[in-house]
Amino acid sequence: MLLVTGGAGFIGANFILDWLARSDEPVLNLDKLTYAGNLENLAALEGDARYLFARGDVCDRALVDRLLAEHQPRAIVHFAAESHVDRSIHGPAEFLKSNVEGTFTLLEAARAYCAGLPEERRAAFRFHHVSTDEVYGALKPEDAPFTEAAPYAPNSPYSASKAASDHLARAWFKTYGLPVTVSHCSNNYGPFHFPEKLIPLLIVHALAGKPLPIYGDGAQIRDWLYVGDHCAAIRRILEAGIPGETYNVGGWNEMDNLSVTREVCAWLDRLSPRADGVSYARQITHVADRPGHDRRYAIDARKIARDLGWRPEETFASGLEKTTRWYLEHAQWVKNAQSGAYRAWVEKQYGKAL
Repeated sequence: MLLVTGGAGFIGANFILDWLARSDEPVLNLDKLTYAGNLENLAALEGDARYLFARGDVCDRALVDRLLAEHQPRAIVHFAAESHVDRSIHGPAEFLKSNVEGTFTLLEAARAYCAGLPEERRAAFRFHHVSTDEVYGALKPEDAPFTEAAPYAPNSPYSASKAASDHLARAWFKTYGLPVTVSHCSNNYGPFHFPEKLIPLLIVHALAGKPLPIYGDGAQIRDWLYVGDHCAAIRRILEAGIPGETYNVGGWNEMDNLSVTREVCAWLDRLSPRADGVSYARQITHVADRPGHDRRYAIDARKIARDLGWRPEETFASGLEKTTRWYLEHAQWVKNAQSGAYRAWVEKQYGKAL
């Protein structure tokens, strides 16, 4: 069994769906179900005996200890994190609690759990910590992409909290011998992405006839990674990753935000054109830039390709087509995510205590 934290979020849910589509090994999903934790993402698994869900906080040591003792997972895949930069700027405290304290609590619980395992199972156990390229800070236009050896230089409360959690994971490997692997991914996109993030926000706003907001000049460059490729990379790290190693996972798709926006508009023009025949690009609107907005991130993913044989399968065009079609075909999911209606089932089942 795998223990997946944050499995009701965007990447975590895609990972669980992908895992169970390829394997019969069960998954236990531990998720606090904050605003971006959406159990509708996993509706396809309702009644599937291979999937178990526990609502709770990774900061709750007693709960984590109990789940580890009861379910005896062979690996932990740690997605659970507050991840939206804008929200971290306005409310950093929750990011420190979830991303730093939560990772610390999980590492300590895993260390105690491993200590009680038989030698063979202890040697096979893995703790995989999912992180971000944002811990490395920003690149200049002429700079080479980030390698795993790049120095940390986080520029937002979000990236600083993830950097801290990375350091904890490394220290628990070095000091205690906990078999930790770490991955740094670039910007993910794909199905089930909460509509506050750039690509789904653009799709939703475009279809609603709203302005398509672009921070500043829109020249901020990111490397774009289709979420299915990211899931495949994590599977491969679980299979063959070396404890103590870090792996950068990127899509080899550097694009500036304005170009991404125009590509989204072009796909919508093809797949769901406006009634007046005008391109959705007319709705592009530049807004004031956010504080500390990094100009460029780029991932050098040669290490994971060389050592583990992983490479992304999707181009940006093919991944964006799949993503756009998914949002067009899942209007009810979008409506529920925007309105908060997806939380009604959670409140009915669990109450409002968490």
